[in-house]
Amino acid sequence: MDKVLIVTGASRGIGASAALGAAKAGYRVVVNYAQRREEAEAVVRDIAKNGGTAVAIQADVGLEADVMRLFAETDRLYGRLDGLVNNAGVVGRSSRFVDMATADLHRVFAINVFGSFLCAREAVKRMSTSRGGAGGAIVNISSGAATLGSPGEFIHYAASKGAINTFTIGLAKEVAREGIRVNAIEPGMVDTEMQNASGDTGRMARIVPTVPMARAASATEIAGPILFLLSDAASYMTGAILRVAGGR
Repeated sequence: MDKVLIVTGASRGIGASAALGAAKAGYRVVVNYAQRREEAEAVVRDIAKNGGTAVAIQADVGLEADVMRLFAETDRLYGRLDGLVNNAGVVGRSSRFVDMATADLHRVFAINVFGSFLCAREAVKRMSTSRGGAGGAIVNISSGAATLGSPGEFIHYAASKGAINTFTIGLAKEVAREGIRVNAIEPGMVDTEMQNASGDTGRMARIVPTVPMARAASATEIAGPILFLLSDAASYMTGAILRVAGGR
């Protein structure tokens, strides 16, 4: 395989697992990160140890100039693009809606929504057969929160992921005849560092009993469905939102 894949927010968690899995499947992987350079470079080293090809590129997807640089550097290094995993995201601070800080709202939507939009726009420009591309696949990382609403803690995060679901459906229809498939994953509770980023360190212990499978997912269990949606095994799937939430 000579295909190139960008995974945003790939220094840890779901993104890192998706990058590692994609490299094993033969992709040359761009491991994007915003701040965690050492962790991103560790992912690149792990890929290289297993015979794969990868590079770490810093870019804050909430900033348009950074997104443009991320894709320009990918062009320079690899000369093509075949897939994008829009994984970069933040959960924001846990609070009731009336107490949410405006700055936190801006940050959640800048990264989760605008970041995904900007990256998808640049990916479509390169992959669309109407623009000389060879086609490709985009996988957006949504969340089970998009349908649960996360009242009392993460309404802003849930709303941002609801936007991703709508975006996935609309973009899938728009570019279906241009050789690009667009799908999304809705993970449920996943055992990653992101669970502690909200400041609510006891959240996982509270939520797990409400999951029918009675446990959180590992990052690898989310990466598997991502790789499926990127693969030819999902060649007739577009506009799909695949829930991977243990029944919740």
